Amino acid sequence: MIRFSNVSKSFDEGQNFVVHDLSLEIQKGETLVLLGLSGCGKTTTLKMINRLIQPTAGSIEIDGRDTAAMDPVELRRSIGYVFQGIGLFPHLTIEQNVTIVLRLLGHSLKERNQKAVELLELVGLNPADFAMRYPHELSGGQKQRVGVARALAADPDYLLMDEPFGALDAITRDVLQQELIRIRRRVTKTIVFVTHDLFEALMIADRIAVMNQGRIEQAAPPSELLQAPATSFVRDLFEKPINQLRLVQDCKA
Repeated sequence: MIRFSNVSKSFDEGQNFVVHDLSLEIQKGETLVLLGLSGCGKTTTLKMINRLIQPTAGSIEIDGRDTAAMDPVELRRSIGYVFQGIGLFPHLTIEQNVTIVLRLLGHSLKERNQKAVELLELVGLNPADFAMRYPHELSGGQKQRVGVARALAADPDYLLMDEPFGALDAITRDVLQQELIRIRRRVTKTIVFVTHDLFEALMIADRIAVMNQGRIEQAAPPSELLQAPATSFVRDLFEKPINQLRLVQDCKA
């Protein structure tokens, strides 16, 4: 479990806070989506989990351990991380990119090769076709699949995903959203997923934490957010796009 206890973050010595007194528990095996407009603090919140950003106040625990007392390098290696920029190494093959963390952890070449085959198959890339290619030979969607495979290489219990599909076209994004749902059925992970796309959040989340100006307005399953919004912000956030979708569906009918 991941637990935020009264966590705040300021980048200017307390003059302005990007995240305000945030308390939240993320249960083992659930997919929690941090949803909100740009600048609401969702990516900052995500990056504080693996200490890419240090909290100004409060504490974050993973499985009962305060992350502030953990070695940051070991912490990051134990948590899978997928982000929009992907960050593949251009001079390494796809196989080498997928298994880079395993190499750092001292796994043998044979173990790394076997894991690469397993993971490429898991994300829908044929190892015979893709293992020896280089990043520049792949499409954006294929690179993003490699990024997911790399994040899963060390078999982490936790997976952080920072708008991983945000830069892709709508069709590719939809395919990868479905692929993520399929992968979740095969491997049990606790996933924290950042997005500003309401429909993406509704599709993949077990629970959605709606953020606004650094605070959580409501954290609940999608059905509860739609049927019983706790604040006017949550109601307005969901109401307009849902009504527009219904209008389009009615026109098609």
